[in-house]
Amino acid sequence: MIKFTLRRLLITFPQLVLLSILVFFLGSLMPGDALSGMIDPSIPAEAIQARREALGLDNPWYIQYRDWVVAMFQGDFGNSIFHQRPVLDVIGDRLLNTIWLSLFSVFIIYLIGLPLGLISGRYKDSLLDSAITGYTYLGFATPTFVFGLVLLWIFGYHFGVFPTNGSVAAGLEPGSLDYILSKINHLILPSFSIALIGLVGTVQYLRSGVIEAQQKDYVMLARAKGVKSTALYVKHIFRNAIIPIAAFFGYELVGLLGGSIFIEWVYAYPGMGALFLESISTRDFSVANVLILFYGFLTILGALLSDIILSIVDPRIRIK
Repeated sequence: MIKFTLRRLLITFPQLVLLSILVFFLGSLMPGDALSGMIDPSIPAEAIQARREALGLDNPWYIQYRDWVVAMFQGDFGNSIFHQRPVLDVIGDRLLNTIWLSLFSVFIIYLIGLPLGLISGRYKDSLLDSAITGYTYLGFATPTFVFGLVLLWIFGYHFGVFPTNGSVAAGLEPGSLDYILSKINHLILPSFSIALIGLVGTVQYLRSGVIEAQQKDYVMLARAKGVKSTALYVKHIFRNAIIPIAAFFGYELVGLLGGSIFIEWVYAYPGMGALFLESISTRDFSVANVLILFYGFLTILGALLSDIILSIVDPRIRIK
């Protein structure tokens, strides 16, 4: 396991390098730069040009890339031209919000998805199974942002039950009970918007696993020995049916950590996804490049985490 983990981490570096080069090259093809649309028209053209030269925006993309890499190895990830702050500070402000959103979403996904998948597989072809599978088909066909807009309109604007933007109410003291409750209240709608679509894969995988496990010899033997139905499904069938879900758990978790871009944009939730869209639209490539590298690392980490979890859930699989 240790050797496998070290090998996986070692190949991360060249993958991130190739990813960063590709991002820098594609960014250079986009019209404009971080100063486009931010310059006062009354400023002389010579001053604007001097500013671009000072920031290195007139250099070829590969020169800008070299300078960025050299600075990064020195611990300097650059400054956000749009926010006028260090990149790590800008990202740090949003990271905790995305972590909370991701954890809430994953919790809801498995809290609802696992029982639905088990029930759907156990009562195959029943009316209840038809209702659950019908919802999963609807979920597969519905984009997440559309679902988010529907929930926003119903519970945010029509009934006014939940807040429609932000991550906490203004004027509350950080760390206080009211602050924590406000944080949770602002998380509910975005989390459910992600989870109610994200759980459809979990339900389908588990349903298929339960139906397949029901035909196994060990299940037939357990039934012949008089094992109660509930114990049979919980202790035997469920444990084997959950293996495919465990294989994708790492991808799902770090994927949400990367930021549910469109949901954060719909709810004006100040997380990593909204920051990424903002950095692209404002040509703030100092922030965008660091975020993309972060997402790339999370993807590789998710694959590693999935392999480790799979080896724990299924003892027959050993990673060496």
